[in-house]
Amino acid sequence: MRTKPSLLQTQAFRIVLVYVLLFAFSVTALLFFTYWNTRRTLDAQTDQIIQADIIGLNEQYQHFGLPGLVETVRSRSLHQGQALYLLVDGLHHVVAGNLEFWPEIAQAAPGSMVEFDYDRPINGKLETRRARGRVFPLAADFMLLVAQDVHDRYLTERMFTTTLPWTVLLILVLGTTGGALLSRNMLRRLDTINRTSGEIMKGDLTRRVPVNGSGDEFDVLAENLNRMLDRIERLMKGLREVTDSVAHDLRTPLNRLRNRLEESVARLNASGAQAGEIERAIAETDQLIGTFNALLLIAETDAGTTRAAMAPLELGAVAADVVELYEPLADEKKVSLALVPGAAVAIEGNRSLIAQALANLVDNAIKYTPTGGKVRIRTAVTPDNVELSVTDSGPGIPLADRPRVTERFVRLEASRNSPGTGLGLSLVAAVAHFHNAELVLEDNVPTGLKAVLRFPKNAIRAVPGAPLKSAAE
Repeated sequence: MRTKPSLLQTQAFRIVLVYVLLFAFSVTALLFFTYWNTRRTLDAQTDQIIQADIIGLNEQYQHFGLPGLVETVRSRSLHQGQALYLLVDGLHHVVAGNLEFWPEIAQAAPGSMVEFDYDRPINGKLETRRARGRVFPLAADFMLLVAQDVHDRYLTERMFTTTLPWTVLLILVLGTTGGALLSRNMLRRLDTINRTSGEIMKGDLTRRVPVNGSGDEFDVLAENLNRMLDRIERLMKGLREVTDSVAHDLRTPLNRLRNRLEESVARLNASGAQAGEIERAIAETDQLIGTFNALLLIAETDAGTTRAAMAPLELGAVAADVVELYEPLADEKKVSLALVPGAAVAIEGNRSLIAQALANLVDNAIKYTPTGGKVRIRTAVTPDNVELSVTDSGPGIPLADRPRVTERFVRLEASRNSPGTGLGLSLVAAVAHFHNAELVLEDNVPTGLKAVLRFPKNAIRAVPGAPLKSAAE
C-alpha cells in the first residue's frame, strides 16, 4: 500500500506552484515593460527640452559668437529651475553657468546624452542630485554643457528597481502559501475518499464516502462513488448468498454420500473388489469436499469476511505447528522436514488462514520433493519486510509458469497425474492479499523452489521476551 504523499508531492500543490511561477513571471515582465516604457518616455521628454534649449543657444552662438553665448548662458542661469548650464574653457575653469564646477562625466561621443551627479544647495544644505544633458565642444577648447535636473525621476527609478524584486518575492511567498492552504483543503477531501477506499478494500463494504453538501465536484464524485459502492455491495451480497447456498447444498449430499459409502465398505469384505471401488469413490468424494472447502475459504478471504479473527500471532509458533502436522507425511516420503531457527517475530494476522497457507506450501513442497530431499521453513526480518519462506529441493517451477500458477484450477503438465485441485497456491495468494502481503516464487539455490510470504514491516507486533532479529543476524 502506498504511503500518503507529502504536500510538496501532491498534484494540486504542483499546479498552484506552476501557476504562481507563471503569474510572478508575467507580473515581472509587465512591471519591467512599464518601467522601461515610462523611462523611455520621460527621457524623450527631457531630451526634447534639452534639444530646444540647445537650438536657442546655437542661434546665439552663430550670430554673436562666444561673447554672445556667454551672455545668454549667464542670463538663463539666473532663473532657478530644472535647466542647468555650464560653459568652461580648456582648463575646465567656469566661464558662465549655474554649476560651480565641471561634473564627472563618463567619456561619450560629442552631442550624445549623458547622465551625471552634481551638488546643489537646497534650504542651506548641499544636496547631490541627478542630471541629464549634452556636452558640446566649442572653438578654442571651450565646452558647453546643457542639462536638465532629473533627480525626481531618478529617485522614482531607484524606488521601482528596489521594490520590484521584493514585489516578486512577496508574490512567490504569498502564492506558495496560498497554494499550500488550497492543496491542504483539497487533500483533506481526498484523504477522506482514500480512507474510505482503504476500509472498503479491507472488506467493509458498508462504508461510504462522506458528502459535505457543498455541491462541488468532490460531492459529485462522492455521490457517484457511493452509488457505485451500493451496486457493488448488492452484487457481492447476492454472489456470496448464491455461493454459500450452492456450497452448502452440495456439501451436505456429498457428506451423506461419503457416510453411506463408508457404511457400505464396512458391510463388504475388506479384500473384495467392490470394497476397493467404494474406497476410490470415497477418495473422490473427499477431493470434491476439499475443493468446495478451498473455494469457500478463498471467497471468504477475498471478501474480507474473516477479518474479525485478526490478532497478534508468532510466525515461528505457527510454523512449528505445521511442521509437527506434516512430519508423518514427510517421514513416509523419506523427505527431511525442519524449521530453521530464525527471527522471533509476531504480526497482526489471521492464524488459521496463515496456518492454512503455510500448510499448502509445505504440502506442495513435500509432494514434489524426491526421496531424500529437504524441505525447510524459515522466518526472517529484513529491512523492508517480514518473511515466512518454504524451500525445497524438488524440480521447482519454470520462470515462465510462475505468474499463472496462483490462478484457480491451474495445474502444470508435470503435476497432471498427481493428486490435487489446483487451488493450493490460489489460496496462498488470497491469504497474502488479505494480509497486504505478497507471494513470491523464487529459485532455491542450488535446486528447487523457494516460496516466500512477504508481509509489510508495519504488520510487526511485539513478542514478549523475544527481541526482533534481522535476517542478517
